Amino acid sequence: MRKRVTVIGAGPGGLAAAMLLASHGYEIDVYEKQSYVGGRNSAIKMDGYTFDMGPTFLSMPHIVEEMFEASGRNAHDYLDLKRLHMMYELVFNDKNVRMSDNTVKMKVEIEKHFPGNGEGYDRFMNETAVKMDALTPLLQSQMDRFHHYLSPSVFRALPHLSLGKSLYDVLSTYFSAEQLKLAFTFQSKYLGMSPWECPGAFSILSYMEHAYGIYHPIGGVNQLSEAMAKVVKEYGGRIHVNCGVKKLWIEGRQVKGVILEDGKKVPSDDVVINGDFAHAMTHLVDEGILKKYEKKKLENKKYSCSTFMIYLGVNKKYDLPHHTIIFADDYKKNVEEITKTLTLPNDPSIYIQNASVTDPTLAPEGKSALYILAPVPNNFSGIEWDEIKGQFRDLVLKTVQERTEFKDIADYIEVEQILSPKEWEEDVYVYKGATFNLGHQLSQMMVLRPHNRFEELDDCWLVGGGTHPGSGLPTILESARITTKAMLKRDAKPFNQPMQTTNQLERVL
Repeated sequence: MRKRVTVIGAGPGGLAAAMLLASHGYEIDVYEKQSYVGGRNSAIKMDGYTFDMGPTFLSMPHIVEEMFEASGRNAHDYLDLKRLHMMYELVFNDKNVRMSDNTVKMKVEIEKHFPGNGEGYDRFMNETAVKMDALTPLLQSQMDRFHHYLSPSVFRALPHLSLGKSLYDVLSTYFSAEQLKLAFTFQSKYLGMSPWECPGAFSILSYMEHAYGIYHPIGGVNQLSEAMAKVVKEYGGRIHVNCGVKKLWIEGRQVKGVILEDGKKVPSDDVVINGDFAHAMTHLVDEGILKKYEKKKLENKKYSCSTFMIYLGVNKKYDLPHHTIIFADDYKKNVEEITKTLTLPNDPSIYIQNASVTDPTLAPEGKSALYILAPVPNNFSGIEWDEIKGQFRDLVLKTVQERTEFKDIADYIEVEQILSPKEWEEDVYVYKGATFNLGHQLSQMMVLRPHNRFEELDDCWLVGGGTHPGSGLPTILESARITTKAMLKRDAKPFNQPMQTTNQLERVL
């Protein structure tokens, strides 16, 4: 008899777990409160325009390939990936730097703007490749017992963890120019952290982009969620949208299934939680049941920053880079505002995605779908977003128009939607609006992060950014693979390993 698994939340982690489990013979039901699949990796559609809600590019695409192959599918039958060789343009107060995945072009660009730093780039790429090889097994292995720290892979990784060093410290060993250090450390924002506090091991983030490239799926990164949902259904799995889970059905420590919002009890052999971790624990479990992750203790955890999002459909086509990043003049002050003092920045750093320059499917002909993001404090700040949302929106657009070639976007806006930290919390169910989940301090990593096999409840599993190995689309997918492998191991079932020689990416390079 097939085991029945309930997955709470149709975000990328939940869909990846559902896809893998369904392909291995489990009976799958995914319950999603929203009317759409994808969670933070879903699409926002307005009057012919399409925007990604959250992630705007795919890195480490071989992980996606492996997930699909382990599910008996070819990812390229579902996704049309375009590699962005000019990855992004960085806008500083006195120069614009174009970052390329071509090592020769990148070194030329570095020497053009930061003479003498090209040698440091070579060292960074060579030495971080070794670090990446050493750390990868940790990112792909279950880490929910302290004895897992005694594994050979951990001992091999120890010299590469840069213990006691921040990400900024590590990059300072390669580059002397301050702006160049920022060009290779801003990726800590993907974790919602400061490069001056982010553990040095995360120098692999910028390495991943430069070594493996970044990709745009035609239709948006949301197409990854749609593709995984399609595979789930192909294997007979059921995805129930507009069907939220009210509570876990718990007897003692045992999770027996879920109780839906309409009161219906759904029995299950296992439950996989893909909801935002702290939101799920404070809403799906009655107080008094959890000890390690009770409400008060969750409030005292460290969380990522939030993001202020503006999605604009504009009646103009911009022949400008696919990705642009504006750095605040005082970047360190800006980072401290959003992560430490929890104050609203007057000089925000801003990310702009102009995906229509690559993908004509996202906007009507001759128009552009623009995605604008400014990192801001999470809702522990107490900022009253209803009062200042319009004012901050105007500041962000003013900054974009003054510092980039998107000079006149305000004159061409046809449709607009804003997601402030308030909406992240209330509409997307993200705890305190902390878009990138629990922080990634060493005190909240690996065994010290909520476990894939949830330690407080039996037959309950976690996937997503709130469990090991952490936030970010590639690591969220890895969390699904780790959880799935653990469930299969418990049930004495083999995991369908992808062939190591597969290199489907040759099609899209």
